Amino acid sequence: MDLLVTGGCGYIGSALVPLLCEDDRVDRVVVLDDLSTGSPRNLLGCVEAIDFRQGDVREYGDVESSVRGVDGIVHLAAITGADSTHDRREETYATNLEGTRNVLTAAGKIGVGRVVVASSCNIYGRATSTDIDETVDPDPINPYAETKHESEQLLREYTAEYDMDGTAIRLSTVYGDAPGIRFNLVVNQFVFRALTGRPLTVYGDGSNWRPFIHVRDAARAYRDAVLRPGEWSKPVYNVGTNDGNYRIADVATLISEEIDTVDVTYLEDEHPGPSYHVNFDRLDETGFEPEYTLREGVRELAGRFTG
Repeated sequence: MDLLVTGGCGYIGSALVPLLCEDDRVDRVVVLDDLSTGSPRNLLGCVEAIDFRQGDVREYGDVESSVRGVDGIVHLAAITGADSTHDRREETYATNLEGTRNVLTAAGKIGVGRVVVASSCNIYGRATSTDIDETVDPDPINPYAETKHESEQLLREYTAEYDMDGTAIRLSTVYGDAPGIRFNLVVNQFVFRALTGRPLTVYGDGSNWRPFIHVRDAARAYRDAVLRPGEWSKPVYNVGTNDGNYRIADVATLISEEIDTVDVTYLEDEHPGPSYHVNFDRLDETGFEPEYTLREGVRELAGRFTG
């Protein structure tokens, strides 16, 4: 297959693109990125193996020219950092929703066979259930989650209109070492703070739930979903592990166990962010299994920082 990865210089892209370049099932990898947050250095070692296009998913011409000649698309490009999108609503909608519309329009027009769209478990909001599967109605509480939910609806519309397979991946909260690592994600931020002698700051009482997935497991999931459409045949999948659901307070405790002399500070917050405890049984049907536990990922990340 010839594949396009949008946002390929970002956090997950920096782990996914090398995997695709090494895969015998892939002939060509096109990367579309505007380099506004990702950097070319995130693809060191595989630049000669890719067809790089600097462009913006908000610009239809950039998207269509990148889509021509590919068989499948992994659409990662987005404004991330859910909390920050409250102050960037218009930009978030333009990039995350209209950018997705451009990708799907080009894919449908040109006849791409397979599209995998990045969504997020963040769309579940503050859920009271502790067994949230894909049948639960999302309740997004920030512009990032709103655009991800609406992008899923767009995907369903376009796959119904065109002869195109499409799957949305509702990803758990990502952590772990990769060239494009982000530090506005809780585990990465906590590990860095702990290693630099600063307290871990938990907003609220730390009782809110999140599922977690290592960035390389996330990359493997996207690769699997785009290359094995028959096994990933449902319109949406939660991606993570049932054992990977943690309360934020327990994440802080785990990191303090791995990195000595860490203080944990709790700050009052009436709205400490989303809380969702997710079920991943549908993912089991694909045959895909994440490899990392959170503790293993924390140890690896700490080792990378210190040596």
